Amino acid sequence: MAAAIKAPQFKLAFLGPKFWPVWLGVFILYLITWLPLPVIRRIGAGTGRLIALIVPKRAKVAKKNLALWNPALSEKEVEALFKENVRRTGMALFETAMGWWWPSWRVKRAIEIEGTEHVEAAFARGKGVFGMALHNMNLEFACRGIGFFHPSIAFYRKHNNPLVDYLQYHGRNRSNKYMIDKRNAKALLAALDERELCLYLPDQDYGPKQSIFVPFGGVEETATTTATLMFIRRSNSEPMIITSQYTKRGYKIKIYPPLHGLGEMEDREALAMLNVHIDAAVKEQPESYLWMHKRFKTRPPHNPTSLYD
Repeated sequence: MAAAIKAPQFKLAFLGPKFWPVWLGVFILYLITWLPLPVIRRIGAGTGRLIALIVPKRAKVAKKNLALWNPALSEKEVEALFKENVRRTGMALFETAMGWWWPSWRVKRAIEIEGTEHVEAAFARGKGVFGMALHNMNLEFACRGIGFFHPSIAFYRKHNNPLVDYLQYHGRNRSNKYMIDKRNAKALLAALDERELCLYLPDQDYGPKQSIFVPFGGVEETATTTATLMFIRRSNSEPMIITSQYTKRGYKIKIYPPLHGLGEMEDREALAMLNVHIDAAVKEQPESYLWMHKRFKTRPPHNPTSLYD
């Protein structure tokens, strides 16, 4: 617990004119989150379409990612997935606010959790749980929800705006244990050894350092971080993929069976196997995944040509 980030404190300066635009945005978001969920989803869909118009480059990236990830998709199928992904991108803004500010009774009513037996079995075996959470659009809300099953520990990146950082920290920490600075790998390893449920994001492009190029979907050489294996090998824990999916009534957090043996494999084989499992999880609800991020940006030295040109 000593490694936990110190919670940011409220400052009187936050009431000054400099922060009024943030407060206005917070006030509007807060009011919207009190609407029924189907209404919020309609507003989110409209917001997503607006985002696609304001940042067309990101919309182009999402379409390209979908085509690269699954070359078997027709142009019509890519377009349909893209349109649904845009709606869920817009909804992510409101899901963040819901995760931060919804009362506990409302979060519990909207969340169902599948696969809790895998976590409980790992704890019974004296292990921590290395939860590899995927970048689905509703991840912020799901992180709040998982704390009602078992409070978790996760890395934290401080926001540049101090008021937003205050709101973000206290919003994310509701129902969960504590957060660790994203650079403090030792603290996360210690938490895993203490048989905690820890969340980590293994599925984005973190650049060429400490990455290996292995297949993901239709891209044969995808930069995949080796830090995932470091946590698995150096801790007394069991690795499990965790996703957050949409349902008609709300959201489902899905915890997959532990991926035994990853730590004993050679790096390339282990990360290729991990990406196969991530790919399978994404295919369950591909429209919910974060496609506006340049997942395939980093290219191997022998083939540096960008896939986004």
